[in-house]
Amino acid sequence: MDCAEEEVDFNWEEYLEETGATAAPHTAFRHVELSLQSSFQPGMKLEVANKGSLDTYWVATIITTCGQLLLLRYCGYGDDRKADFWCDVMTAELHPVGWCAQNNKTLQPPEAIKEKYTDWAEFLIKELTGSRTAPANLLEGPLRGKNTVDLIVVGSILEVRDAFEPSVYWAAQVQRNVGGRLCLSYVGLNDPTYYMWMFYLDTRLRPLGWAKENNLSMKPPTDLCVLRSSSEWTEALDQATAEALHSPLPLEVFKDHADLHTHSFRAGMKLEMVSPVEPFHILPVSVTKIYNEYYFQITVDDLTAEATPTSVVCHADSPGILPVQWCLKNGVGLERPRGFESQDFDWADYLKQTGTEAAPDVCFPNASQSRGFCKDMWLEAVNPLQPSELCVARITQVKGRLLWLTLEGLTNPLPDCIVDVESMDIFPVGWCEANGYPLTHLQKTVCLPQKKIAVVQPEKQLAPSQPPDAPLNLCPSIAMDTGLVNGKYCCSQLFINHRCFSGPYLNKGRIAELPKAVGPGKCAVVLKEILTMLINSAYKPGRVLRELQMVEDPQWNCQEETLKAKYKGKSYRSTMRVVRTADQVSEFCRRVCERLQCCPNLFGPTFVSDSCPENCSSQTKTKYTYYKKRKVGRPSLGENAQDGDMTKPARRRKKRKAIFVQKKRRSSIVGYHTTESPQDSDYYYDDEEEDFEEWGSEASSNSLREEASAHSLQDAPRRGRPPRRAALQRRATHPNTSERSSPRRTTRSVSYSQNQTANHTQTKTESFEEEDRLVLERNPLEWSVSDVVDFITSTDCASLAKIFQEQDIDGQALLLLTLPTVQECMDLKLGPAIKLCHQIERVKVAFYSQFAN
Repeated sequence: MDCAEEEVDFNWEEYLEETGATAAPHTAFRHVELSLQSSFQPGMKLEVANKGSLDTYWVATIITTCGQLLLLRYCGYGDDRKADFWCDVMTAELHPVGWCAQNNKTLQPPEAIKEKYTDWAEFLIKELTGSRTAPANLLEGPLRGKNTVDLIVVGSILEVRDAFEPSVYWAAQVQRNVGGRLCLSYVGLNDPTYYMWMFYLDTRLRPLGWAKENNLSMKPPTDLCVLRSSSEWTEALDQATAEALHSPLPLEVFKDHADLHTHSFRAGMKLEMVSPVEPFHILPVSVTKIYNEYYFQITVDDLTAEATPTSVVCHADSPGILPVQWCLKNGVGLERPRGFESQDFDWADYLKQTGTEAAPDVCFPNASQSRGFCKDMWLEAVNPLQPSELCVARITQVKGRLLWLTLEGLTNPLPDCIVDVESMDIFPVGWCEANGYPLTHLQKTVCLPQKKIAVVQPEKQLAPSQPPDAPLNLCPSIAMDTGLVNGKYCCSQLFINHRCFSGPYLNKGRIAELPKAVGPGKCAVVLKEILTMLINSAYKPGRVLRELQMVEDPQWNCQEETLKAKYKGKSYRSTMRVVRTADQVSEFCRRVCERLQCCPNLFGPTFVSDSCPENCSSQTKTKYTYYKKRKVGRPSLGENAQDGDMTKPARRRKKRKAIFVQKKRRSSIVGYHTTESPQDSDYYYDDEEEDFEEWGSEASSNSLREEASAHSLQDAPRRGRPPRRAALQRRATHPNTSERSSPRRTTRSVSYSQNQTANHTQTKTESFEEEDRLVLERNPLEWSVSDVVDFITSTDCASLAKIFQEQDIDGQALLLLTLPTVQECMDLKLGPAIKLCHQIERVKVAFYSQFAN
């Protein structure tokens, strides 16, 4: 066996699934949670167009935010919520306070409160005094509607506190922004050697001008100032400051910065601290200098004569500072100070010997806070010796507020590094992928057996129809010992004929990239290999995986094999029965091709050189769509599966993606979807993860069979699918009408005969649209929260009505909701969110048809 580490594509979800490991909860990373919040804050003021009066505006207050949606209340309503309204910052006409005065626009209170005050000018002066206006750059221009992190662009200038002098700052320029983690270079020293990485919430970072406003010094970094002359540093600073004035960094970037607390340390106090240079152990340290009520200096204890002090500036909430005896109480080893003669370190003796005192526990932050981290959880962490590198990390132990992390995938392994639970150098699983940053991950150790030569008898070497010069692209993973190919359970080569028709499920381009042949080998192994190739060549691998489950015959001699599929970062697996004997392989291959609606010779023991015996290249695309007059996909209610397929209750398809999610990220109040012919969607499945959402990541063929047998056909409509809109309306107007008696509508319909005319299709579509239409008695813009709740309760989303009540969603807010905002603001999964958006879409269509004009 030759064992070596192999570079493999790393997928967090797949890895956690295979190992049974647990990811650290996202809520444990407070800095990441803050980075995802909106740039707007409750209480901000802005000027908004009056609804009832053209070309007039009034001041409004932001009540709450939800993504790009703002809940506003006109000033003058006080605590009255009845007139609160939602607006989309990307589409609404919003302006900072003062915009009307600058542009000669009229400020006028709404008609409903016009008589509430006699002197509105005096009211506005009181209302706006001490308040904060929404920044103009967040309401218009390239930064409009962006989250806080997105406001920090490459080239932005801010100030960085000196690592050794807390009263000294210097300007730094953003070289890269990775989800709020900034790569910075000191102004005047644009050398990658001296780049530094900090999270934007780090207390060392301040807006440009901070030092001057707080009477602090603006000097080059203490440890780097000798690299440039004084004039060069000054010239670089002046140039950067002038450039920054043209596009200043918005102050909203710093709105979530933590305020520093005053400390209680005194010079000479002793404590324990994670090593500031190599965070792999804990050391005794001393407070050597007090700068002010916020900052103090800590120096690592070193008793050697030639010691060079290792010092760091700290504040009351600095991570990694611990009280004396912390290591002893938590069963953690404490490193002895350098030069300490005795082998046994005892704090009582050490304090007595040095004539110092231990810092009291009151000086330290909450030492028992773990924030939900547990042993053996996984996360992503910064390599402390290479700050630009993020690694897959596993928590090996949790003590108080400290975590011990093993960094995986490093060329030179490091000891477990120690980080604080509040550290901004740790991130949740998937953070790197979400921000497009490389992650150093585990190396997979693979043991490769020595290659075995496939020796076969001459008469068995070629398939009957294979020409002598056919290519033999054997898959190394199924090479066999001599003579196995002659057995009952072994088959000759199976060919992949990429010239044949590939059907609606398989991507012809990917098929062409597959090897021309697989085998010889054991039947089950060869078939599993070739089926895996076909699955990974599909437009939607999960759909093909499910279709393959239906290929079964009670007369076959089968064994179960587990097949896997990957799609959009998710892994799906299923157990399928494949034949074991060579005499059944040809029929099995034919049945698989039939199920996938492709040419029967696409793969199998028959080699196709130039022209297929079926002449599939010249046939119409519907040639293989229906075998024995059977519909594509699942049989409808009451229709039996044929060709050995088990009877399976029908599931209604989800609506097409375009109904709810517009092509653009931003959307207006009402979305539309275009009508396309049924044939347009036959051969490329574009439903948004339709099959995966209803199937699930870990569905197996056994569980699917059990589910199918446990439910009667009458129960099928109630499993995981929303009722049709027409059925909903009929139930509302005719409660006694049976749902099963109503006509059923499909999103993707295919004709059985080429003689069916377009007029017939159009007539059917129009009749269904007529049935779908919702008729409203009142304009939804006038709906109150209770009206919205009543409507939702009357639909199949009644269980979500409570959310609308809690979030005060009225008719105006309802019309603004889209699929992304529903998922984000209501914290719904895709399935329930689509069901809800289906009902919202009905209201939008009715609104535009009845009230928009």
